[in-house]
Amino acid sequence: MPEGPEIRRAADRIEKQIGGRVIDDAWFAFPELASQASALVGIQVTAIDTRGKAMLIRFANQQVLYSHNQLYGVWKLHRTDQPPATQRSLRVRLETEGRVASLYSASDISLWQADELDQHPFLARLGPDLLSEHVTAADVLTRLALKQFYRRSMGALLLDQGLVAGLGNYLRSEILFFAQLHPRQRPADITHDQQVMLAGLFVGVTRQAYELAGVTNTQAWIEQAIASGESRRQWRFAVFERAGLSCHRCGDIIERMMVSSRRLYWCPTCQSGIK
Repeated sequence: MPEGPEIRRAADRIEKQIGGRVIDDAWFAFPELASQASALVGIQVTAIDTRGKAMLIRFANQQVLYSHNQLYGVWKLHRTDQPPATQRSLRVRLETEGRVASLYSASDISLWQADELDQHPFLARLGPDLLSEHVTAADVLTRLALKQFYRRSMGALLLDQGLVAGLGNYLRSEILFFAQLHPRQRPADITHDQQVMLAGLFVGVTRQAYELAGVTNTQAWIEQAIASGESRRQWRFAVFERAGLSCHRCGDIIERMMVSSRRLYWCPTCQSGIK
């Protein structure tokens, strides 16, 4: 499933395609939305926001189109006269000035009034978005100290969208590796300096993944990995997807474990939990 950086990059592309323009035609596959499509015609797209893995297309009439891609949803951008060749099921189509943004295969789609978004069952549970809400390391540090998060193991905690929105499986592994923390450690178990480093990595690794299209590794380690014949799927990460390969930092063998029913990659030496 795409994580926060991938959804934010998709939002940027949609912003370039239809942002600031007036809707000429709107179409929805689901009957409960189809009846509202005409209300968007003639209305300007004012912004494309993200909250974690959800996308919010905002209109000048204060309506907001909420969508969550889940596993299979994907936005495709195209000209009106050049629809994409795909076998996917079209769910949403927004046309403006010959440009089209089409959403395929997603099922979690709804229209909201902007002042009612805080009642959305998914959005209401989210913490601040690391890429769309100007979250600082100090903000993350404060949230790590909150009672509901402070004594939870970080292998599970980093997937909790209530802490911060946008982290997923690969970001979890990468952040814990760079922080040199074991997945079973809790914020309560580590020093203040380690907490500060961890909070900074929440922001820094997520921001790098956004800016570099999913690359979280360091340049020196990337060059080393490419020289040893690793594929992009492996060299883009410092630890994720690298089970059985050598740790860039210490040379030990990267392992894979299951935490919260999802795979997590880690270095037994760098992340031993013993300091």
